[in-house]
Amino acid sequence: MKRMFTLSLAAGIGLAALQTQVWQTQAWAAQDSLVMVGGQAMYPSKTIVMNAINSADHTTLVAAVKAAGLVDALNGKGPFTVFAPTDEAFNDLPPGTVATLVKPENKATLTKILTYHVVAGDYTSTALRKQILAGNGTATLKTLEGGTLTFMMNGSQNIVMKDEKGRVADITIYDVKQSNGVIQVVDKVLMPN
Repeated sequence: MKRMFTLSLAAGIGLAALQTQVWQTQAWAAQDSLVMVGGQAMYPSKTIVMNAINSADHTTLVAAVKAAGLVDALNGKGPFTVFAPTDEAFNDLPPGTVATLVKPENKATLTKILTYHVVAGDYTSTALRKQILAGNGTATLKTLEGGTLTFMMNGSQNIVMKDEKGRVADITIYDVKQSNGVIQVVDKVLMPN
């Protein structure tokens, strides 16, 4: 009887250890799927805006989204793909541009620029590459602003995009999954016509 109890206890401990290992493996897998942006983990269970707020590299973008009144739209169901310029990208604009754009009287212009960075749909890097290959080296997407972004490969892995004025941006961080779409981090602010 004592031996049977010992075997049952050992089996129970072994099962508990195995379950703990499974939970740890699941936690590691979930952690591995998190993308770090601006020093913070981007959680697939959060919306585009909820994650962007936590990124130290996107404070200007978040302030601009708030100034344009686009928070509710980008917290919406989606799916959306946001090509999110970093603070450094905004700093590359001529001095005073951002301060001017966030003024209430320039809300329409700011909204036009920001919605030029958003496409309806969930465009991962894999989906973009497939469209580029199908388009013999280029693909175009219509933005929420109504303009067009052109995508192409720069080498075998890197995707670049061009705005209607010919300005080219690199996607620097790919496939930041959100509950309502995906963020592709870009190194330039794109401009519509």
